[in-house]
Amino acid sequence: MRGLQLIATGGAKPGRVVTNEELSRQVDTSDAWITTRTGIRQRRYCTDEEDAATLAIAAARQALARSGLAPEDIACCVAATLSSPTAAPSVACRVQAALHLPENRPAFDVNAACTGFLYAAAAAHGLLTTLGGRYALVIGCEALSRLTDPADRSTCVLFGDGAGAAILELIDTAPFAVMLGARGSDAIRVGGVSARDTAPITMDGRAVFRFAVEALPHCLHTVLDQTNQTLDDLDWVVCHQANSRILDHCIKQLNADPAKFYKNIDRYGNTSAASIPLALHEMSESGLLQPGQQLACIGFGGGLTWGGMLLTYKGRENETAE
Repeated sequence: MRGLQLIATGGAKPGRVVTNEELSRQVDTSDAWITTRTGIRQRRYCTDEEDAATLAIAAARQALARSGLAPEDIACCVAATLSSPTAAPSVACRVQAALHLPENRPAFDVNAACTGFLYAAAAAHGLLTTLGGRYALVIGCEALSRLTDPADRSTCVLFGDGAGAAILELIDTAPFAVMLGARGSDAIRVGGVSARDTAPITMDGRAVFRFAVEALPHCLHTVLDQTNQTLDDLDWVVCHQANSRILDHCIKQLNADPAKFYKNIDRYGNTSAASIPLALHEMSESGLLQPGQQLACIGFGGGLTWGGMLLTYKGRENETAE
């Protein structure tokens, strides 16, 4: 199977920083309670002028600029989100217009909640393989602050807003593996467009924890088995940033080196589909990613959905200054 390599990233952080202390003045909680149970110290919320689409456009524009590619080089645009400001036009179509991507290329959204970025990347891989083309723009973006109940301390402390974007290249030489799964469940639920179903995010925390600590190792082992590799062959494991206790539990279960698992949940909270591309962008910006490194990206979340993907990092050689 032809593989995908990551050649450039972009990120967008909303303008409002919300600390645990601020939330403790809103609901019965505290900085110590939130940090101990989740690892989150702050998260970012959209301002009145921002939403999932504006964040997606900013992240996508940055990724395209840093790739050194022209808009006409992009063969498809896929955005992952469950918090688009409109059902239509989709976020991806808004990105297409803002970045002047060619009109004869597919652009659409997918909703697989916290696994959304991996679903979108898998869809982009399929489009490149079947329709032709070399480069895909894949985005994860969310404005979850507008979907939470500010009086529910079990959920309002968890979620944040943000966007990450990636330019992916289809090549013959990169090792590649992907797996996706789903199980219909209301363990995590977000109300829809019906007037009878406008409830904010609700979650069965214990059920989600049990699901996540099974899904993460399963996804990781599956993509490694597909390529006859072990965890030692990977340079990084980039997981959906749901809860630091989930990640720590799985790292211990895997008997893995914690330094190999990137974390940024302390600064952003759970940003659903944006969490993996935001992490990749931070890693690229800080120089943690080096050319030729292999990454396993692991997602799990509402749906319930889960997925894993093996990517190769190409590096910054084609990137241009902002």
